[in-house]
Amino acid sequence: MKPKQYYFFTKPQHRRQQITFAMSSDEDFSLVISPTTEETLESIKALINNYKKKYEQLIQDQKELVACRNDQEEMAEQFRQRSVKLNQKIKEDQHSYEEQMENDKAKIKLGQQEESDLMEQILRVEEALEEEKARNHHLKQQNQVFSAVPERKVAFTGLTGKDIQEFDMETNIVYPMEGGTAFITFEEEVAASKILKMQKHEVKVGRGCRIIVEARPVHLMLPRLVEINSEVSSQHVLISSLPKMEIELLLNKLEIHFSKTKHGGGEVEKCEMLPDSWTVALTFLKNDIAKGLIETEHHDVNLQEKMHTVRVTPFLNGKITNLVTKMTACPRTLLLTGIPTIMDRETLQDELQIHFQRSCHGGGEVEAFLYNPLGQHTSAVFGGPPKNTDKETE
Repeated sequence: MKPKQYYFFTKPQHRRQQITFAMSSDEDFSLVISPTTEETLESIKALINNYKKKYEQLIQDQKELVACRNDQEEMAEQFRQRSVKLNQKIKEDQHSYEEQMENDKAKIKLGQQEESDLMEQILRVEEALEEEKARNHHLKQQNQVFSAVPERKVAFTGLTGKDIQEFDMETNIVYPMEGGTAFITFEEEVAASKILKMQKHEVKVGRGCRIIVEARPVHLMLPRLVEINSEVSSQHVLISSLPKMEIELLLNKLEIHFSKTKHGGGEVEKCEMLPDSWTVALTFLKNDIAKGLIETEHHDVNLQEKMHTVRVTPFLNGKITNLVTKMTACPRTLLLTGIPTIMDRETLQDELQIHFQRSCHGGGEVEAFLYNPLGQHTSAVFGGPPKNTDKETE
């Protein structure tokens, strides 16, 4: 049987190719490609490679497009987030601006109120200033007389200095003592320092008896700063330039003289001597007596059966307005504690004093010693240092 032939035409690169199919009687067939001079197998392979390259290029372009799309989507998301943040920031700024406006309005209102208050305060200050001027004028009238301290005889000793105090204060501190304690004051600070450093001391008292006492520092509260507000008293005067005579008789003579209205005086409430300056302080019942006597200043008084000229000056009342204290350790005085009552007071005090004045026990010369037995109450008085010395006294 003659094989059937079928012709197929393809258009690779717009060229026609004849393909022949040969089929046998039993329906088997084979593909027969008629070779042409223009197209060969190599050209087909080249065509396939060309399409493969184009496909790969398309795949690469697709990947790049996908990457570009992802970048665009990421950028869009960033812009969206930034837009949200910007909107939130705009809202916050708007809210802050509104709050700032409210605060500014409140400040303006407060400033207006403060201005009104200041105007009222200025008016009050002006009124107070007028009152102060009136008071100042009254004080000037009251102090037209010479208001120095009463005259006292002084002599120049040849010493000069810039650290001269304006006034002296005498210290008088009362220190309550507990039972079984003692105060000991050494002449030298070195001895007190040694005893304090040793702290506990074994003291032999009597025959075969020993006690242990403890040395502690003594702290006193002393004034560091004292501010006093003084004013001229309208009821008191100071009388100076007085002769030396019996105090009681002098006070009676002055009270009799200055209680009479013809001498410019009035009823005397109190008459007392200030012994440190030999000056008498007179207190009247009425407020207007002292001013007239101060204006006259010098008065003739019958003293010692003759007329004696005395001087009347203002009396200053002082009031402490500021007091600053500090705790100060006594450099030479120590407190001995833990002293039992094993013998009479005087004997035990002597035994303790003898022990602490011996240099072998770390002590030294004892200036003062005060012992308070158990069960008793007493007080030690600390006074100011003697003149020309820096030592404290009891």
